Formats: sequence, C-alpha cells, structure tokens
Amino acid sequence: MIVLIGSFLVLLLLKTPVSFSMFVSSILYLLTYDIPVLVAVQRMASGPDSFPLLAVPGFILAGTIMNTSGITERLFNFANKCVGHITGGLGHANIFASIIFAGMSGTAIADAAGMGAVELKAMKDRGFDEDFSLAVTGASSIVGPIIPPSVPAVLYGVVASVSIGRLFAAGFIPGVLMGCALSVLVFIQAKKRGYPKELRPTVKEFSLAFKDAFFPLLTPVLIIGGILIGVFTPTEAAFITVIYSIVLGISYQSIRVRDLLVFVRETANTTVSVMLIVASSAVFAWILASEQIPQKLAEVFLVAFPNKYVALVVINLFLLIAGSFMETIAAITILTPVLLPVVLELGVDPVHFGILMILNLMIGLLTPPIGMVLYVLSTVSQVPFEKIAKAVVPYLLLLIGVLYVLTFLPDVVLWLPNLIFNK
Repeated sequence: MIVLIGSFLVLLLLKTPVSFSMFVSSILYLLTYDIPVLVAVQRMASGPDSFPLLAVPGFILAGTIMNTSGITERLFNFANKCVGHITGGLGHANIFASIIFAGMSGTAIADAAGMGAVELKAMKDRGFDEDFSLAVTGASSIVGPIIPPSVPAVLYGVVASVSIGRLFAAGFIPGVLMGCALSVLVFIQAKKRGYPKELRPTVKEFSLAFKDAFFPLLTPVLIIGGILIGVFTPTEAAFITVIYSIVLGISYQSIRVRDLLVFVRETANTTVSVMLIVASSAVFAWILASEQIPQKLAEVFLVAFPNKYVALVVINLFLLIAGSFMETIAAITILTPVLLPVVLELGVDPVHFGILMILNLMIGLLTPPIGMVLYVLSTVSQVPFEKIAKAVVPYLLLLIGVLYVLTFLPDVVLWLPNLIFNK
C-alpha cells in the first residue's frame, strides 16, 4: 500500500491531474506485486459502464444550453420581482435565482459561470460592492449540487449503490435551509452597508416577469416530478431536460440549430474529464478493496471514535479539507468506498452521509487555496482571487454551521425521502 498511496500523493504534489495520479499509482502497485496490468484495463472499462452515469453529460449539456439561451436572465428577473423589495434587494434575488437554477443544471460551476455573470452585472449597476456581490454569488452557487438534480449526487449514488431518487429527495430541504440562512446574512450585511432594495413590483410587472419565466420554471417541476412519480429515471430526466432546454432556446430565438454542435463539444470535453476520473478511480478503488483498507479503517476509526456524532465531526473536518484541495468528482469516487463502510458501521444512513459529503465538498469549492468557484468568479469579474476569498469567509462559516445542523439532525435530511419512498 505504501507504493500506491505514496506515489499517488507525490504525483498530486507535482500537480499531476488527479485521474493520471490515480492511474499511474495503480499501475505501479500492479507492477510491484506482479499483478497482470490487464486488471487495470478491465476495471477502467467497467468503472464508467453504468446507466445512471449517463445523467452526468445530460445535466452538463442542459446547463450549457440554458446559460446561452437567455433562460438565466428570465429566471433572475423573476427572482428579483419576487424578493427584490426585501432589504438587500438583488442579494436575495441572487440566492433565489440560484435555487431555481439549481433545479435545472445540478452543478455549482454552471451556476457561477452562467447565472453569476447575469447577477454580478445587475448588482454592480445598482451600486452593490464587488466583494459583497461576488461572495453572495459564490455562496449561492454551491446550493445547486444540493437541490435536485445534482451531478455529485448521481456520482455518489453510483459509487455507493444508493438510490439516486432518494438522494435527490434528500437534498431539497437542506438546499432550501441553505438558501434561507444565506438570505438572513445578506439582510444583515445589506442593513449594515445601506444597500438599496427594489421597489415592490406592481401586479402587472410581476405577471409579465412570471409569464417570461413560466416555461423555464417548469423545468425543475418536470425533472423532479417525473422522477418522483416514476415516469422516468434520473438518467432519462437529464436528456428530457436537454430536449426541453433546446426547445425553449429555439422558441426564444436565442440559439440556433448549428449552435448545438458547440454545446455538445463543450459537454464532451467536460464529460471526458469526468469519466477519466471515474475510470481511473475504479482501478484505485479495486486495489483499496483487495487490500481491505475500508474494513481496516473502519476498525481503527470505531476504536478511536466510538460515538457516532464525534466520528461524523471528524469525518466532516476531513472532507472539508479534502474538498478544498481535490476536485469534487475525484473526491467522491476515491473517498466514498473508503468512508462509507465506516459510517455504515456507525449506523449512519448512506443517504444522510451522501448529502453531508456533497455539502462538505461544495463548501470546499469556496475554500482557498483551490476554491474552483472562486477562480470562476475571479475570471468572470476580473477581481483578484484574494479579495473574493476574504469576502466569502462569513458565508463559509454560515454554511459550515448549516452543515453541522444537518449532521446532528439527520431527520432534516431523511424526512422527505422517507415520506416519498415510504421507508
């Protein structure tokens, strides 16, 4: 195991991509112990060979189309009419729009890059400070992978062999709770800084905004409703969303048929990197399983931390650190097979743990030194990374507080999936 873990860590320190780090370290292990390299080929082929994983390119493509077809502008305008009159105005609209968009794209990066550009421009025009606007935009974007549909939830469901439908249902209340907590902080900061709020819309203005956003607003209803009543699977829902977003884009005359090739190419580039990580992690996970590392870790962990909640606090801290350094997809595929046996021995529901893991890793996207969402916002706004990282600290602390509420009150996570799926 020293060969596997040692070479993996060295390659990471040399800034080798995670997928190649896992693959090379796995090959070195096989060669060291005279195991046929054909094992690596077989495992890499079987890793991505999963029907639920087809949902990943589907949701990525749908998010790409929506960001380009003017749907994000319609959603933000509607959100502004709903909550813009509250103290903090566009800050609340920013959060509410991200919650709505979360029901369509399922990725934090899509939200930060697409919806974020619209939100930042509107807030700058109304006189909001850059640091405040960027902090709110970054914090609200990580709600996306918690509220269904969620690309990380699909990956966790596949790796952990957990119902993706239950994971989707489990993410709804935590996502809304995150949105409410962020809105309270926005209200406090806006009051302190004297930020403007929008005029309360007239019935006509609200009706027009609702009319413009009506069909985009149907998207999460279509996705979640269809999954929960059993009309289609999460994988099928992803591609139904793609078709629906194409129809909306063409009907709004904001995209052309020839643009679809560009969208597909962008999605293919992203999907290839995702599947390469999944394939490489399949070999890595097989070696860990053959060495019985998860079982050994569980035994040691249970001796050191026999109390379930103390153990979860330690695991949360570990995942928060891992999430700030590792890509979300790589972290899920590598750490789930290792940590899941531990939490199962502690009596933690795998759906509950899945939501905790995803939220930990999403918070990591806002945490330096990696903080992928922070880099995206820096690119979109041309504001230095360090300035954004400083502004986002209060939101990070708030989201960590929400994380521990969900840790110690598992029923907040499990109530809805248990109700829907009649556990």
